[in-house]
Amino acid sequence: MLRRAAEGVLVHQSELLENNAVVVQGGTGVLLVDPGLTGGELACLADDLRELGQPVVAGFATHPDWDHALWHAELGDVPRYGTAHCAAYLRDLLSDADWETRLAEGLPPEIADDVPLGLFGRVTGLPAGTAYLPWDGPRIRIIEHPAHAPGHAALLIEERGVLVAGDMLSDVLVPMFDDTADPVEDYLTGLRLLEAAAANVEILVPGHGSVGTDQTRARISLDRAYVLALRDGREPDDPRIGPSAKPGWEWVRDLHEGQARKIARTSG
Repeated sequence: MLRRAAEGVLVHQSELLENNAVVVQGGTGVLLVDPGLTGGELACLADDLRELGQPVVAGFATHPDWDHALWHAELGDVPRYGTAHCAAYLRDLLSDADWETRLAEGLPPEIADDVPLGLFGRVTGLPAGTAYLPWDGPRIRIIEHPAHAPGHAALLIEERGVLVAGDMLSDVLVPMFDDTADPVEDYLTGLRLLEAAAANVEILVPGHGSVGTDQTRARISLDRAYVLALRDGREPDDPRIGPSAKPGWEWVRDLHEGQARKIARTSG
């Protein structure tokens, strides 16, 4: 079901992992960001858009993780964009003859048989340094940064005051690091770039979890405190991994402990 986040901005949330697909209404149709997750959910999203009478005219993948680069035939054969780095990563992945088998092995078992991979990852990279998304709709600024995944980008819908943050600033997931030479500093850089863009943001749409109203700076601060705690070898005081964690998301504690051990080893 599509829910209104702001004027001309709608959100469709998956049942598992609470992935937020974002719909931005434009002049001749809609931009669709990070649609997911199951075939049924994607078909439902396509039905909702048909009822609105607005076709999909473009897509965007905030980053190349499996749950952010999906697509469905019912959404149409339209340009699907990402950053140049994101698209290059996906091209390399899809060039492996066994990519689908490898990807399927990492899917959540609850939905592994219902994730459509036939159109996965077919993303066109925008030229490096592209500042705004090329489409017939409100100006959408692309904020590329090195945190979380190769070519990760947030989208700032300037005239709507909406920040689509990709896999950052979640109220259910702690920061997750990319496998780079300095993942901690990369994440802090990403947070600084989002903070610099957040002056007029009223609505935050994370890749997973709740849409936030006037919560952007608070979530940036929470994510930064988590990252700095791991960098300094401290246990974070973070509600996402404590006794008050959202029911059903207790596994984030295990994710955190694995990350903390890895950061401790590399720092040591």
